[in-house]
Amino acid sequence: MGRYFRNIWDGVVTVLVGMKVTWRHLFTRAVTIQYPDVKLKLPERARNRLYVNMDDCIGCDQCAMACPVDCIMIETVKSTPDVDLGLTSVGTKKRLYVTKFDIDIAKCCYCALCVYPCPTECIKMTDVYEFSEYERKNLMYSFAVMSPEEIDQAKSKLAAHEKVETAKKAAAAAARASATPPAAPKPSPAPAAGPKPATPSPAPPGDPSPSPEKGT
Repeated sequence: MGRYFRNIWDGVVTVLVGMKVTWRHLFTRAVTIQYPDVKLKLPERARNRLYVNMDDCIGCDQCAMACPVDCIMIETVKSTPDVDLGLTSVGTKKRLYVTKFDIDIAKCCYCALCVYPCPTECIKMTDVYEFSEYERKNLMYSFAVMSPEEIDQAKSKLAAHEKVETAKKAAAAAARASATPPAAPKPSPAPAAGPKPATPSPAPPGDPSPSPEKGT
């Protein structure tokens, strides 16, 4: 009988202990963030989605070489001497057309190793972390601003320039070859002398040589 009432007492005390915690939080200020309506401020050095400022990109490929997962793909075309691509915000002269700058953010590991070697600081980690997609192909970000027509024009102009430069080098080489006088022919070597005839050694004194016998 005593055990029965003991169990009832333990049940009531357990409920009161639990309700004590509930009542204490019932009258305190709520700390729950109503995401996504309310968002916490991220740290200044948070590493999230990458961004590239193409106005400052010089196509040096440093970021792609530093990437440990090969999620950055860059293609460039050399500009001709008569084209001025301008300067970056840090004063670096641009000499290459950046025809392709793609980042597969699905492969990115957010290590920021691509940010540090950039000489113009055109690639950076942003605080944008909400970029989920239903299709994986939508996670391929393209930052290049050149149209296909502009890319074809730049490539054809470079090919024509290289053709002209090759012709100039060939003409200069031919001019140098024609201006150089022909070398004088070398004299033919003298024929080698034959072996000298053997000279008989003289007889020693007091040892006359035998005279030939006369026939009888």
